Amino acid sequence: MTASRLSLFAFFLALATTLTSCDAIVGIFKAGAITGIIAVLVVVALLFFVVNKMRGPRS
Repeated sequence: MTASRLSLFAFFLALATTLTSCDAIVGIFKAGAITGIIAVLVVVALLFFVVNKMRGPRS
């Protein structure tokens, strides 16, 4: 495993252990439905980007 993948894994592990899903949902509902939809779309886009970067170029 390369250093960049290891650091990315460590970042996501730290994020998963410090931010509980209940806290995230409470924050989304306080901010409003539109903001929640935008936040979900941004997270999905980021995950798609990270997965595509980890796969490498397609031939």
